[in-house]
Amino acid sequence: MKPLARTLLAATFLLFATLAGAHNVGESDQQFLAGNAGPQIGPFIYLGAKHMVTGYDHLLFLVGVVFFLYRLRHVALYVSLFALGHSATLLAGVLWNWQVNAYLIDAIIGLSVAYKAFDNLDGFRTLFGFEPAPRLAVLVFGLFHGMGLATKLQELNLSANGLVTNLISFNVGVEIGQFLALGAVLIAMNYWRRTTSFLRHAYATNALLMTAGFVLAGFQISSYVLAG
Repeated sequence: MKPLARTLLAATFLLFATLAGAHNVGESDQQFLAGNAGPQIGPFIYLGAKHMVTGYDHLLFLVGVVFFLYRLRHVALYVSLFALGHSATLLAGVLWNWQVNAYLIDAIIGLSVAYKAFDNLDGFRTLFGFEPAPRLAVLVFGLFHGMGLATKLQELNLSANGLVTNLISFNVGVEIGQFLALGAVLIAMNYWRRTTSFLRHAYATNALLMTAGFVLAGFQISSYVLAG
């Protein structure tokens, strides 16, 4: 096996182990959320930011989204569409108690990562002769990402006392975490783009990204089947 192939394989398994628990909420955070009653703006902002920074499936999707975006206004547009989508379903999903299967939602989130990487590889135009609307795709997948967040909060049976305030605070924290993580990604990407290795390894990087998305989706679908 070639060195590059070995590296990609090892990284894929590492991502698989990480992605499998991307939505998990820590035990101490679970205890706080389950026992909380009343508005707690600061703690919920912190928890939202922490969840986004450690939510590798969300971040991988955003990496795919900004991979070939070179202008800041384009980055801002696509990230805003993603934020609009996941904010809407995060709030509506919890407040209106939308019941969806967490495994299936997380599988779709995994497929969103694979989708964006496949789009970056120009796969749709090459194989099917057309390219889906990228802005609409980011908005739609943002809706699924937000529903993924909502399913985890629903499992914690949050108190109705101060629920709206706490949800808005959590969502603000998610946006803060997304801003911080995306800032770090853009700094790294801009540095990488100045080197000759960027175009040489762009294909392999997106292939790895697509593989990670399929692995995450497969893990969630397998868990859904095993759970009956």
